Amino acid sequence: VWPNINNQLAETKFTAALTITSKPATTSTLITMARLSLLIACLLAAMATAFVPANTPVTRSATPTALNVNIKVSVGEGEPIESALRRFKREVNKSGHLMDLRHKRYFENSQERKKRKIVQARFRVRMERMNARRMRKQRT
Repeated sequence: VWPNINNQLAETKFTAALTITSKPATTSTLITMARLSLLIACLLAAMATAFVPANTPVTRSATPTALNVNIKVSVGEGEPIESALRRFKREVNKSGHLMDLRHKRYFENSQERKKRKIVQARFRVRMERMNARRMRKQRT
């Protein structure tokens, strides 16, 4: 049973050149060659349409986030791109937009938000204490 070919594949023209020099072609050889060329044509057509984006509908409606991100990093003459990327990443992290997007990825009710804010405050106080202790050590 040969698979059905849709109109798009049927309209596409493919040519295959096969030469047999030793014996004259028999009916079974011609049928085998025809099947082989049809199989090659189907494979080529499938490969040609494999990378075309599908027209599948989006399952969830993604609303664009309205974040006014305006981060600019000026790259100096002769400055390596790695250092400019490092500075850009640092500026993005400082702005806090990525954390905000990460938290808005899923719905978070008020109780979960409150718990998250408490954990963040604890971490912030802990880091401030560590930095203060480090600064006191540096002074002495």
